[in-house]
Amino acid sequence: MELVDGDFAARTRQVFENLGAVAEAAGGTLDDVVKLTIYLTDLGRFAAVNEIMAEYFKKPYPARAAVGAAALPKGADVEAEAVLAL
Repeated sequence: MELVDGDFAARTRQVFENLGAVAEAAGGTLDDVVKLTIYLTDLGRFAAVNEIMAEYFKKPYPARAAVGAAALPKGADVEAEAVLAL
């Protein structure tokens, strides 16, 4: 329940690592993600998120949306939620 020290890329990777852990706990993997919503306090970072996302997801990538947020819990600058088809 703590933010990761490091740069934006490290925090974004942790978001995807966390999603992977949640997917596994539900009996799936990130390959089962069909919809991904990414919340950013700076939408200018969406390209960076896409690059990192390619490390965790295979083509065809899940449908995704980026949502600009004025603030996120605990001062985070990136957060995501996923819908899995199990």
